Amino acid sequence: MINYITSPFKWFFKLESASGLVLLISAVIALIISNSSLSPLYFNALEHYLFIGIYNFGIKLSVLHWINDALMAIFFFFVTLEIKREFLQGELSNPKQAILPIIAAIGGMLVPALIYIYINFDNSQTLNGWAIPSATDIAFSLGVLSLLGSRVPLSLKVFLTALAIIDDLGAIIIIAFFYSGDLSIKYLMLMLLIFISLMLLNKFNIKKFLPYLILGFFLWLFTHESGIHATISGVLLATVIPHRKKEKDFSLLIKIEHAISPYVAFGIMPLFALANAGVSLNGITLNSLLLPVPLGIILGLFIGKQIGVFLFSIISIKLKIAQMPTNSNWLSFY
Repeated sequence: MINYITSPFKWFFKLESASGLVLLISAVIALIISNSSLSPLYFNALEHYLFIGIYNFGIKLSVLHWINDALMAIFFFFVTLEIKREFLQGELSNPKQAILPIIAAIGGMLVPALIYIYINFDNSQTLNGWAIPSATDIAFSLGVLSLLGSRVPLSLKVFLTALAIIDDLGAIIIIAFFYSGDLSIKYLMLMLLIFISLMLLNKFNIKKFLPYLILGFFLWLFTHESGIHATISGVLLATVIPHRKKEKDFSLLIKIEHAISPYVAFGIMPLFALANAGVSLNGITLNSLLLPVPLGIILGLFIGKQIGVFLFSIISIKLKIAQMPTNSNWLSFY
């Protein structure tokens, strides 16, 4: 009887598109709640502060920041593990295929920014928002990608995942250089010291996860306190997790990837959607969308992003700087 009840759930969660479907449902729920009579409760819950620590040692953040800064650091850690594996022995092990998402991401950041600048050129205040359309929300990007399931070749999934990560990292770097006026040198140095320690663990091929976990926590903490977006700590931690080709499926990287995959797909990503997709639509009219700032963001994201990624990809492939993902054509690539 129990197997009869649970088997549909097991089947659902094994579906390749299941995580994307859960993400989409979470986003729709957030949008409905944020535009209903429950909206005050929803926004108050996200703004509620939680302290995590022991006695006076710890950190206090709002629920929204715990999700966006802490849980999403784990998400970035996971997707960077996937990309690292592909760089070492997968679809991106070919240098010409590895460079394609980097070039595409540059185009995907540059063209939207130029469109926004062109539309807002006459206003020095709104012009400062040029970086907004440059970034892609990686969680939603990968969620939509997973909805397509096996209809998308593996090589294209790897390319798009790498593109989304590089795009997000580019946005973090832009914010750090152009918008963060209060970077802490002390915490940046502590962050560097922890990262060097992690590199030494990798150098000596330490295969126990606990040392990486402990140092990874302090890396996240110091990154958060430094003024840089804390999610970058997840990327940095993933780069030092050991993975040797001869170990095949038994490396620490593979073990961690398999262990946290369901928690990321069916826990962190839906929570992220639930917390961030709740946008109040009150007062939004067609005229308000045609103002320079929203128009620059909309055209930059929906038109400029496509043009930038595709144009830079075409040029790099035609010049033989990069190589198109295997088992794909121009139509599927677009």
